[in-house]
Amino acid sequence: MVSNTETKPTELRCGTPANGDRPSAVPHVEILTARDVPLGGPRAMTVRRTLPQRSRSLIGAWCFADHYGPDDVGRTGGMDVAPHPHTGLQTVSWLFSGEIEHRDSLGSHAFVRPGELNLMTGGHGIAHSEVSTPGTTVLHGVQLWVALPDAHRDTERDFQHHVPEPLRVDGAVLRVFLGSLAGAVSPVRTFTPLLGAEILLPAHSSLTLAVDPGFEHGLLVDRGDVRLADTLLRPAQLGYAPPGTDMLTLTNESDDAARTILLGGVPFEEEIVMWWNFVCRSHQEVVQAREEWMTGDRFGSVNGYDGDPLPAPELPMVPLKPRPRSR
Repeated sequence: MVSNTETKPTELRCGTPANGDRPSAVPHVEILTARDVPLGGPRAMTVRRTLPQRSRSLIGAWCFADHYGPDDVGRTGGMDVAPHPHTGLQTVSWLFSGEIEHRDSLGSHAFVRPGELNLMTGGHGIAHSEVSTPGTTVLHGVQLWVALPDAHRDTERDFQHHVPEPLRVDGAVLRVFLGSLAGAVSPVRTFTPLLGAEILLPAHSSLTLAVDPGFEHGLLVDRGDVRLADTLLRPAQLGYAPPGTDMLTLTNESDDAARTILLGGVPFEEEIVMWWNFVCRSHQEVVQAREEWMTGDRFGSVNGYDGDPLPAPELPMVPLKPRPRSR
């Protein structure tokens, strides 16, 4: 699921912190606690959102992180997100269980499956739909967005699929879907230096990873109690580590295997404005993108979806004040 279907989305303006992050050799880990966000109607699937929030808007160019499931499709009805637009970003689909059918205005028709990356580049504008398949009983995964830098935010729409090979390191299993880690390198193109990896840790095990000291990192815990450096993270929490360390140690303190998503990237210094499914640079750009979705052909059409596209929500009366990337 790589959409924001809130009917009253908050407009967020994100940029560089006033004082900057002060890195240290041993990272001080900040805990970001998710907030529950219902998507859709009365039988809505609830997602746990860790990015953006007041204390931190971005980790590298990662600007949006939703964590959902395990969702009982028999109870909720599954996922059926009608065609909707994106601009100024790349969307990352990563599932733990279930299957989603993807169609977009580039003409792509693909399936999102566990352990397989689908990355869609919105650039100047793309539209897509997402529907859980009939055989899906439990839907569980993450949806992630990457802000495109100014030089590339109007790039052409694109779609990439990649199945990373599992890599075993000290008993842990890593799947590196973006960037590089522990010798594994993803071939998928990004427009800023990024890291994205799923890490499975056996019960009561530790793993130390060499990382880029120029990156800031975020560890999202799906299951288990995992210590990042000296900080204990519980499910649905995201631990933030600032730039300046070349090693990260993860310790699973649970009796069962733990699953985490490790995100990283160089600090994103550009100010962005996020609203609904748009990543822009100003309120006026948001207004224009909304108008062109409702009346124009900027985003193209999605073939094969049985239903009407999503209408855009109403815009806020007054744009919010600038929000720093961290506080």
